[in-house]
Amino acid sequence: MENEKHQKHCPQCGKENPDDAQFCNACGCSLTQVTGPQERPDIKISVLARASFICALCVLVLLAPSLIALGIPRVLSPRQRWVAITFLVSHIVLVVSFILGILGIVQIERSGGRIAGRAFAIGAVLISVFGGLLPAWSIIMRLPRSTAFRMVCGTNLSGLGKAMLIYAGDYHEKWPYAGGTNSVWAARIPDWKADNPFDAFDMQADGSGGQASISSSLYFLVKYCDVKPKSFVCKQDDDTTEFRPAKYDVDNSKLTDLWDFGPNPPRHCSYSYHQPYGPSGLTTVSEPGLAVAADRNPWIDSPFQKARDFQLFDPNGTPEHVKTGNAIAHKTDGQNVLFLDCHVSFEKWSFCGVNNDNIYTSWDGGDIRRGMPPKLGSQPADRLDSLLVNDPATPK
Repeated sequence: MENEKHQKHCPQCGKENPDDAQFCNACGCSLTQVTGPQERPDIKISVLARASFICALCVLVLLAPSLIALGIPRVLSPRQRWVAITFLVSHIVLVVSFILGILGIVQIERSGGRIAGRAFAIGAVLISVFGGLLPAWSIIMRLPRSTAFRMVCGTNLSGLGKAMLIYAGDYHEKWPYAGGTNSVWAARIPDWKADNPFDAFDMQADGSGGQASISSSLYFLVKYCDVKPKSFVCKQDDDTTEFRPAKYDVDNSKLTDLWDFGPNPPRHCSYSYHQPYGPSGLTTVSEPGLAVAADRNPWIDSPFQKARDFQLFDPNGTPEHVKTGNAIAHKTDGQNVLFLDCHVSFEKWSFCGVNNDNIYTSWDGGDIRRGMPPKLGSQPADRLDSLLVNDPATPK
């Protein structure tokens, strides 16, 4: 109470000053006419500060989906349109919050104590700066994981290559081949839970005819070589999950009794395979430089991604045009490729087969670097033509 008696309030800005002060310490106004304690002016919280803080909180909410998509893409795919929209809106609100926060601080400082809310304004500015840096930090933190996932994918393919050699040793030096002697490539097999191969692939009694999928040939490694279904999932192939029969009301212990990765195999298999149905199927004596398997073919629809526009691909064009022909799973940086000699490498371009053959297309006359995009039933043009394909997504 004693201090309060010896204070003067500036009539202009309301700041308290010593009783013997001649001029206001805040605004310089003359205090000679002030003879006693003055009534404290009303202090209001800055509207700008409050608005900036509310906007800052909205930024954090709007950024949440993007951060989840960056950190855990299997939970929330970053390719979903609404995720991109919320990310864009969050940065618009972030800029608004930052500007309002700065204006609020300036307003409060100039008010001479008549306007409060400095904590709101400073908090909004700090949150805005933090919110702007957070996505970049998340991307940087995710880069090592991308490299690690790429290595895991390569390890998967290396394991599949070793299993294929074991299979070939047991089955007349031929690489995995589902169906009958002259089965054709079909997007889905007739019955993946059948009791026998004749019903599974709709074959004739003599083992001829029928139809088989690319994934059903790969599934032979699960059925006959004890390869685990998780080995067919690339961790960067968003939304692809390990095949678990229990999800389809089948006992998990019955893996070897089945004929494919469930009713929708592309959801559980990330890899393409050299087209086995036709005269150019692989054997152990084929050209060692032929590609056997790799990440999904970018020219075939997957359940999670539309095929790329082939018109944009030019092997003789700019790096951007060349990268268009690479696997989608690895963000067009390249693809892990298993070759017939069983070595696996991460290839930066898709024309990495024999004589620079494009592993994802069939030859178009003499053009083997670009070739023609595959479709259901496509065949390699020659025994030196690698054509890695996967089953297309089921039309909705």
